[in-house]
Amino acid sequence: MGESDRYIEYKHLHKKKFLLGNDNNALMALFTVNVVFFLFLMTIKVSFYYGQQTEADFNQSVLQWFRLPGSLVKLSERPWTLLTYMFSDTTEGLMRLISNMLWLWSFGSLLQKMSGNDKLFSVYLYGGVVGAVFFIVANYCFPSLHNNIDHQSVIGANAAVIAVATATTYLNPDFRFFTHIRKGIPVWVLLTVFLLFDFAGIAGSTSAIYLSHLGGALSGFLFIYFLKKGHDGSIWINRSWYTLNNLFTPAKKDDKAATRKKIFYDAGTVPPYAKSTTSNSLQQKIDAILDKINEQGFEFLTDEEKEILKKASEE
Repeated sequence: MGESDRYIEYKHLHKKKFLLGNDNNALMALFTVNVVFFLFLMTIKVSFYYGQQTEADFNQSVLQWFRLPGSLVKLSERPWTLLTYMFSDTTEGLMRLISNMLWLWSFGSLLQKMSGNDKLFSVYLYGGVVGAVFFIVANYCFPSLHNNIDHQSVIGANAAVIAVATATTYLNPDFRFFTHIRKGIPVWVLLTVFLLFDFAGIAGSTSAIYLSHLGGALSGFLFIYFLKKGHDGSIWINRSWYTLNNLFTPAKKDDKAATRKKIFYDAGTVPPYAKSTTSNSLQQKIDAILDKINEQGFEFLTDEEKEILKKASEE
């Protein structure tokens, strides 16, 4: 049994499995935001059809406020599209949404297991933003696109999902699916299939859209590259989200220690149970190691930390 196998066994014994219904699940949050945006826009689109208006009317009146424009002038008028475009799969209807969400689930669930829940949303966001930058730059670099720049736009989660897929594959390229079939299928094969489907789906589109998807892939690769170097690009995003989420939440006094004392130690004349210093110290080390794995991944453990975890799993 290898060290990583021992860690997995120990983790299953001491921690609950991370499920889709768990609080703060980044994968479930991304699903929800994409579906809500889709249903919102499709409801408006149906109301346009009901009012005898065309799809062009819907695109001009509503969808343009969600699409990412290729012009910096238009982007300055609607800067929020830098974010909304990556959550708005409406161009090709329900099938495009289902396709993107299936690929997001396939790679996103693996990324959660490998690197922790807090990395997924950041990789998705970086992919969408870098894809947007590539799209805008392409519209200014290629004369054929620049001449028609006021009519260039992009919408959809493809660049962000590609970032997640690339990050997952680069983090653990040896991971295999269906291991009961011979030696299994490597995750890079799944990535290749995904890219083939994606680029086949945008065949005939402008070169700017191709580049936006490549930008998403590059961002996923760079995120994991710097993570392996010890630079976590998700920290500032998670901290910003936490601050924003708790902006109007009144501060609470940390009385966990008092609560523990009241429940476990104020037992009248019965003397409390006391752990030895050595036992407490070892448990603290194990907890710190597990937290490190959830935040950075097993491969970032030192030899000493792996040895501690190995001994703990054997005991």
